[in-house]
Amino acid sequence: MAGAARGRALRAPAGAGTRPTSDKVRGAVFNLLGQFFDGGAVLDLYAGSGALALEALSRGCTRAVCVEQERAAAAAIARNAEACGFAGQVEVRREPVMAALPRLPRGAFALAFLDPPYATGPEEALAALGPLLAPGGVAVAEHDARRPPAERYAALALADRRAYGDTGISIYRAS
Repeated sequence: MAGAARGRALRAPAGAGTRPTSDKVRGAVFNLLGQFFDGGAVLDLYAGSGALALEALSRGCTRAVCVEQERAAAAAIARNAEACGFAGQVEVRREPVMAALPRLPRGAFALAFLDPPYATGPEEALAALGPLLAPGGVAVAEHDARRPPAERYAALALADRRAYGDTGISIYRAS
C-alpha cells in the first residue's frame, strides 16, 4: 500500500470465496488512475479485503463504501480499516452488490472499483453503476482478461483497458 497507510499489511479472509487483487495489479491500477486523489468518495463493490478502497483512502480519497456479502470478508474489511486508521471513513455494507446499488446515493462517488468473481463478471453491476458516479467519475472493473466487458454502459464509456496475465482491467469514465 502507498500513501498515508504505506507499508500496512492487509488481511484477506480465508476461503475460496475471495480472490484478492494482486499487489502488482493494484499498483498498476493506481499508476493508471494517478498516484494521489484530492478528496472524493470511493465505492468498492465485491470488496473482499477492502484493499482497493483502503488504497484509495491512503492516497487521498476521504470516504469509502465497501459492499461485500460474505460475512468473513466484511469483517476483514472492518479490521483492515481499523489497522490502517481509516475506521471512521469506511462504511461496510454486508449485502449482495445488486441489492445495494439501488440504495446508494446518486452522484456520490468519484471512484468505483468492481472486482466480482470471474464467473460472475462485472457487466450487470457496470450497467447499474453510472448514476452513482459523480460527473467525470471513474469506474475500474477487474475481470477475466479473456472476457472483457463491453465498451459502453449507459453513462459509462471505456477509457482504457489492460491485461496483466489472466487479469483484465477496464477503466470507464462517467459522462
